[in-house]
Amino acid sequence: MGQAQGQPARSPRCIALVGPYLSGKTTLLEAILARTGAIGRQGTMAGGNTVGDASEEARHHGMSVEINVATVDFLGDSFTFLDCPGSIEFQADAVNVLTACDAAVVVCEPDEKKVPALQLILKQIEDRGIPHFLFVNKIDKAEARVRDIVPMLQPASTKPLVLRQIPIWENDIVTGFIDLALERAYVYREHAPSEVMAIPDPLAVHEKEARFSMLEKLADYDDELMEQLLEDVPPPRDKIFDDLSKELRDGLICPVLLGSAETSHGIFRLLKALRHEVPFVESTVKRLGVDKAPSCAFVAKTFHTAHGGKLSLARVLTGAFADGLTVHGGGDEERISGVFSVMGQEPVKRGEAKPGDTVAFGRLDSVKTGDTLVAEKGKAAKIATASTTAPVFGLAIAAKEKKDEVKLTAAIAKIIEEDPSISLTHSQDMGEMLLWGQGEMHLRVALEKLVRKYGIDASTRPRQIPYKETIRKSVEIRGRHKKQSGGHGQFGDVVVTIKPQPRGAGFEFSDEITGGVVPKNYIPSVEIGVRDYLHRGPLGFPVVDVSVCLIDGSYHSVDSSDMAFRQAGRIAMSEGMPQCSPVLLEPVMAVEIAVPSEATARINSIVSSRRGQILGFDARSGWPGWDLVEVHLPESEIQNLIVELRSATAGVGTFNAKFDHLAELTGKAADQVLAGRGAKAA
Repeated sequence: MGQAQGQPARSPRCIALVGPYLSGKTTLLEAILARTGAIGRQGTMAGGNTVGDASEEARHHGMSVEINVATVDFLGDSFTFLDCPGSIEFQADAVNVLTACDAAVVVCEPDEKKVPALQLILKQIEDRGIPHFLFVNKIDKAEARVRDIVPMLQPASTKPLVLRQIPIWENDIVTGFIDLALERAYVYREHAPSEVMAIPDPLAVHEKEARFSMLEKLADYDDELMEQLLEDVPPPRDKIFDDLSKELRDGLICPVLLGSAETSHGIFRLLKALRHEVPFVESTVKRLGVDKAPSCAFVAKTFHTAHGGKLSLARVLTGAFADGLTVHGGGDEERISGVFSVMGQEPVKRGEAKPGDTVAFGRLDSVKTGDTLVAEKGKAAKIATASTTAPVFGLAIAAKEKKDEVKLTAAIAKIIEEDPSISLTHSQDMGEMLLWGQGEMHLRVALEKLVRKYGIDASTRPRQIPYKETIRKSVEIRGRHKKQSGGHGQFGDVVVTIKPQPRGAGFEFSDEITGGVVPKNYIPSVEIGVRDYLHRGPLGFPVVDVSVCLIDGSYHSVDSSDMAFRQAGRIAMSEGMPQCSPVLLEPVMAVEIAVPSEATARINSIVSSRRGQILGFDARSGWPGWDLVEVHLPESEIQNLIVELRSATAGVGTFNAKFDHLAELTGKAADQVLAGRGAKAA
């Protein structure tokens, strides 16, 4: 059905599909595509024939690993749906995608165990003021009645959940629903439009109660509606829909719709709600504060394609963007090389993009995910984006073949462009590259992409821990370097004291030379020799928190040199340090663990089993029902902490860690570290 004659054109809208892992977002997208005629037949995840999750990695693992895009026409309105991954390891994609969307459909299951995961998603949407619906999927498999489902899900939302429909059950099967705003009943037809039916008599009372409850929640934000309810005056239907639309747009409520994506039930009613109630791009422009920018587009995602090169998926907010247009905001001045529509992840060339369109721009090399693009030089605009989630899992990575060493970092840079929640760092202490991400599966998929897209096979292993060593005792020791080999010889002779320093004080070198027994010009060379040794102490690790004082020595007027005294300083250290009771030091991290309150008790045993120390508990600010647990944990015990943490919290627990201090490591744990390094304590 096209646009009614005489009506102004309605700008395209952009809707994010988000929700916990396995809630059915990709199946919902497929149902929407089938219902709007964008595809001829609804595919299935099991059949591997859906528009979404088309990448090899998604099909192989049976889960979304990056966003998928699809644009449909519904009753003359254009909608672009962005299907976002549900796994917590891949949810960073949704962070940027949500920024410039007009609304989000949060897909969830009627399952109490999934409430914390639902809260994670709703929190970021609510914090950013994005209008959103809750679509309770798999309603046909619900064990709880709908009157119990909404109170069960309400703790996940800080906004009132406003139930819009109630299901019609027959013999424990959902056969249809009643629309509370329309006061109309529908019977489901599988993969076909629902049909209007009379409201069943047994449900008439329940429908009245549920409708009144919906109106009460709307009336909390509308005095006129409140008066009508108090005076028992039936509010006009248009008034109800106006309130639903306004309160959704203002972020005051979260409407709740029901359905089953697998059987295509509830899809038409969802689309109707999106069509009538979701605000247009003009509202999003105001929310983002770019209404003064004459031309503005937000880059929500970056793709690197095999044949088309780099594509920047962008939402056009104001102005027009066409092939060949010069844009600013990504660093360098860039020229758009092609404007594309995207279906799944397949780009199709199209014409000029106007406000509301979600398109891909070709080959903007300096443009990154999260950038704001403008067409007018000097008219800079910057849309605020949510911060990238800190990494929680890291592996040491290296190319399996030497010829790929240079290519590896370039390929990983492209993967990071596609997914900024991945990062690559270089450990100076351990001399290894570290690939960081949100969990084991997250990095596994990144490694699979390395092979598939760039032909680079990389090996990984647990990252090495930057242990250090120090000393407990002091010693006075002589270091003499004497060598005679025809002509000038080599002679350097020093006496030093080696003493422990307080933890964290670092290294200190001084001298107490009198009478010129070691000429002043050689003293810096002695310090260099001492520092040379500190890179690897008697236990095999860098030495910290030591002071060395040069107190005596002797020299030869001909054979002494800078190199000889440097060697003498090193000899003194290598002979003296083993006598100073060397001890291993391990890095200890300050860790902040965020978990639902019911899981807090489990954290105690996890921390204890990892040689950690709990410092305190507190309620997580702005997160009802969550706690923050502050602990000290050895860095070696954090390697796979996220795996155990998610296992104990139904997949939602997380943490951040930063270096706090070095602590002595003794006993069996120290022996294991030393055995691994191939060194033994003196």
